[in-house]
Amino acid sequence: MTTLICGSIAYDSIMVFKGRFADHILPHQVHILNVAFLVPELRREFGGCAGNIAYNTKLLQGDAAPMATVGRDCQPYLDRLDHLGIDRRFVREIETSFTAQAFITTDADNNQITAFHPGAMSDSHLNQIPDDSTVSLGIVAPDGRAGMLQHAEEFAARGIPFMFDPGQGLPMFSGEELIGFIDRASYLAVNDYEAKLLTDRTQLTIDQLAKKVRALVVTHGGSGSRIYVDGNTLQIPIAPVGKPVDPTGCGDAYRAGLLVGIAEKMDWETIGRLAATMGSIKIEHSGGQNHMADRESIGERFHQAFGYRPW
Repeated sequence: MTTLICGSIAYDSIMVFKGRFADHILPHQVHILNVAFLVPELRREFGGCAGNIAYNTKLLQGDAAPMATVGRDCQPYLDRLDHLGIDRRFVREIETSFTAQAFITTDADNNQITAFHPGAMSDSHLNQIPDDSTVSLGIVAPDGRAGMLQHAEEFAARGIPFMFDPGQGLPMFSGEELIGFIDRASYLAVNDYEAKLLTDRTQLTIDQLAKKVRALVVTHGGSGSRIYVDGNTLQIPIAPVGKPVDPTGCGDAYRAGLLVGIAEKMDWETIGRLAATMGSIKIEHSGGQNHMADRESIGERFHQAFGYRPW
């Protein structure tokens, strides 16, 4: 059964600043901010939430298909999806736009400053959730505003359980709209910063939000993550990392682990640890889709981290 991944497909231009942003941004002068960072390293990567989640799901041998809109410069990305064997029947080309583009600068502390051009992503509402019995699970990840609202409604109308992952798109929505997403969703995934913004916008506590969904997942970076499920809070540790290289796409790798775990009906302790394992593999490599692994090696890494095998 297919997991439908609604979100962006984008090209990422990733720049590395050897210093620290905090040493160059004066907190009391941000009203006249005019800062330039020398970035001797620059690379262009395949990215976007839907692309990254689909890539990581493929590593886990999960059955997933991205649903996204791309622009007239999309052919290299389409060729890559074909090469990887990722189902792209729900990827739609918008000939009047460019594919979404992210320009990401990372500093020595792995902090990031991102500028994002949405391009074809703004037309994501032109895609519709299929009324297809083969789609058993979905995710609404950062995408065009209208598309995110529409796809959540369509998932709910078709009775397809889905995860709401607002990510960097969270500020686009009012508290009422966010509650609407959560009321329709089966699962909610945010990082700790997004969790704070979500509680501020909705005026609901984490416990109140958790009662609205089957499971609420909050990641806390190097401190691991928490899963609020069945009235309990599960503390999920990180999986050990050799050498962290680039945090870009770690959240997407984590969410692929969540989706595959849910699709395979694992217990929530194992789902969280599988997600943590995927994040640990990703962070050791640059870009969102350059890490290589297969289901066997992922299972072995999980075993080394947690003392048992997920499958």
